[in-house]
Amino acid sequence: MSCSHEHESLLVTSPNKSAQAVADALEKHPITFSLPQQFYSDADVFQVEMEQIFYKEWLFVGITGEIPDNGNFITLDIGDNPITVIRDQNGEVRAFHNTCRHRGSKICLVKQGKVPKLVCPYHQWTYELDGNLLFAGTEMGDDFDKNDYGLHKVNCRVAGGYIFVSLSENPTNIDGFFDDLTHYLEPYDLDNCKVAVESTLIEDANWKLVIENNRECYHCSGNHPELLNTLLEWDDTEDPRASDEFKAQVAAKQAMWEAEGIPYKHVSHGHGLRNRIVRMPLLEGTVSMTIDGKAGCKKLMGRIKNPDLGSMRILHLPNSWSHAMGDHLIAFQVIPLGAQKTQVTTKWIVHKDAVEGVDYDVAQLRQVWDATNVQDRTLAENNQKGINSKAYQPGPYSTTFEFGVVNFIDWFSHTMQSNIKASAEKS
Repeated sequence: MSCSHEHESLLVTSPNKSAQAVADALEKHPITFSLPQQFYSDADVFQVEMEQIFYKEWLFVGITGEIPDNGNFITLDIGDNPITVIRDQNGEVRAFHNTCRHRGSKICLVKQGKVPKLVCPYHQWTYELDGNLLFAGTEMGDDFDKNDYGLHKVNCRVAGGYIFVSLSENPTNIDGFFDDLTHYLEPYDLDNCKVAVESTLIEDANWKLVIENNRECYHCSGNHPELLNTLLEWDDTEDPRASDEFKAQVAAKQAMWEAEGIPYKHVSHGHGLRNRIVRMPLLEGTVSMTIDGKAGCKKLMGRIKNPDLGSMRILHLPNSWSHAMGDHLIAFQVIPLGAQKTQVTTKWIVHKDAVEGVDYDVAQLRQVWDATNVQDRTLAENNQKGINSKAYQPGPYSTTFEFGVVNFIDWFSHTMQSNIKASAEKS
């Protein structure tokens, strides 16, 4: 199949025309080929993607165990939108635009913390943890009504301890995935976990290159020796490359998990398998993604009694994937920062009562994925540099080794076109 339109200009002239040009280009582009150059490098295309995906779809932002008590909060920026996720005075997880209703200053200025009230540092406007304005001072006059100036809410959902937000007023319905995620994460009891350690890498690459790299293990044998100490690259017995030995191993492990009440069956939701969960064994004789394959934490998570749970792989497009094992869980979060710059955060999560230096060693816990993340950053950045060349043109994906990438491009193209169409009809 040829891609004769690979150098086609999108002719950006206005926001609306820009979005329509993007939709038109995607409609003509085959999902079995990498995207036209502008989709990996152009600032205007990137802005359309932010508006149509990251400002509309559900995004993974954290774990309930990170905000265990009333007043605990975490913050992040989604494009130009600072967000605060907080546990309110009644214990409910809420999300707000981190923007004071007075003159717009950011309120929470640190990444994570705990407060009795939300107080704007500029003029001390004070909000209850549920976002209601409590104090604005007598300077606002007798006609000022505090009830009109609560913080702007952000749609927020908790599923199995994972926290998601959507900046849309009417976000996409993915309740089926939320229900499944709640069921599959139940054994881990993420309300009673903690982040043992986390890392953040800034990658000089488009966010889609980061996701594409994650969605295939075609590159693993040549680039990830630490990861392949434990990881089996197949995540489905229907994979055409899966061996009979692998299928037999899966059957034996599934029988064990079934007996212990541990969910494992493959479930997926949405176009292009945007959300999927599956538990797969690790390499025979290993139980965790550590350099020696042994448990990285002696205290297992939640109600889990057996460390040999393989890896439960969770995918949520557009911005997260996870590996959940018996002893710890690793959650990855992707936030685009620019057309060729992406933030990738990794959190290693353990039981809240696990003691560092006794139950786990941080260096051992993070060794494999620290190495893998740096290797992946190099791969994505080299990919970006090559795509920026005038010689680049879309190349074909392998429908066997890179079927996960094809699924991602399918989801991306479908979602962009659908959301752009809906925006045009609304306007």
